Amino acid sequence: MQVMNTVSPITALLGAFGEEVKLIEEALQHPEVVDLQGHRFVTGMLGTQQVVVTLTGIGKVNAAMTTAFVMAHFRPSRVIFTGIAGGVRADLQPGDLVIGGEVGFHDVRSVTLTMEPTRQSMHPVSYALNPLYFPADAAMLRLAETSAQTIEFETVPGFDRPPLVTVGRILTGDEFVHSAKRSDELRSEYGADAIEMEGAAVAQVCYQQQIPCLVIRSLSDRADSHAVIDLLAFLSTAARNSARLVTEMLKSDW
Repeated sequence: MQVMNTVSPITALLGAFGEEVKLIEEALQHPEVVDLQGHRFVTGMLGTQQVVVTLTGIGKVNAAMTTAFVMAHFRPSRVIFTGIAGGVRADLQPGDLVIGGEVGFHDVRSVTLTMEPTRQSMHPVSYALNPLYFPADAAMLRLAETSAQTIEFETVPGFDRPPLVTVGRILTGDEFVHSAKRSDELRSEYGADAIEMEGAAVAQVCYQQQIPCLVIRSLSDRADSHAVIDLLAFLSTAARNSARLVTEMLKSDW
């Protein structure tokens, strides 16, 4: 197994779609491929940082499993999850970026040990309730905001304003939302800015293992009836925007 330099901090860069991950892999210096449990990981340098990059696949279970593999074998000092999402805030459009100030689940319905209804996930051993929304690591959040100000992001074809970068609430669930009615419900009930299928699962693993985490999403669609068509049309631009922000962040000395 590849043994990375443990003197320098290792940043784990995770993505759900191949296009997002490929863009980051192509930016690596001295890349080396490592195979673990049938999963492909690529190590190398990005800017001044030692990184490991991998594809999680789609959905909460795949994202949590891959995050656990990364932590067990590479012991990262921090984790960045990046990729595409559906926008549910009215002023957001494809190409915009939402930096997750906080991320949570929209499909958790449970009860506590005293039978109190809860939307919070639980620690697997202690049964302690996790936060309803997992907060972003403050230092990484500041760096992402600062880095975004230095980048000229790509505008998605058909939209006339430059991409907006905002800090917001990202919700995760094992549901591909492609209905304006459902999208409005999630916005109304949870105050969501963007919705996707992996981020909070990664954040929960990081929270329980006390690893700093940040989720960054570039919008490919508006999570409405055109979501599939828009995703296919705008995926490449959205993926390039999210990859640009991550690579810009990694140019800094942390």
